[in-house]
Amino acid sequence: MADKCAVVCVVDDDAAARSALKFALEVDGLDVRLYDGPQALLAEESLPREACLVIDYRMPEMDGLDLVRALRARKIGLPAIMITGRANKDLRRRAQKCGVHCLLEKPLSDGQLIACIRSALAGG
Repeated sequence: MADKCAVVCVVDDDAAARSALKFALEVDGLDVRLYDGPQALLAEESLPREACLVIDYRMPEMDGLDLVRALRARKIGLPAIMITGRANKDLRRRAQKCGVHCLLEKPLSDGQLIACIRSALAGG
């Protein structure tokens, strides 16, 4: 069972994707906060201390890696999981360089996201 103190912050510009992720993560007992894009997350004044970020890679305002870089520049080191429709070697390399915990390709397989979230929240 996931840590009840931990929060998963989902950042995705697609409302249907946000809703589906929220449902799936809450079924697994996680506390979920939704953000409709990078600027909404960056505007958040009180991000939880115990949290994991689930970030879509392709968004109109800025891509997911730029969002992670912006957070790191603000000294926000929450573990980040990136979700993308196309993961190639270059994107994997750039994500690793940014400190992304997991890079997952859509469609997500059963349990894949939950396993990455648990690992990220455990500091692994």
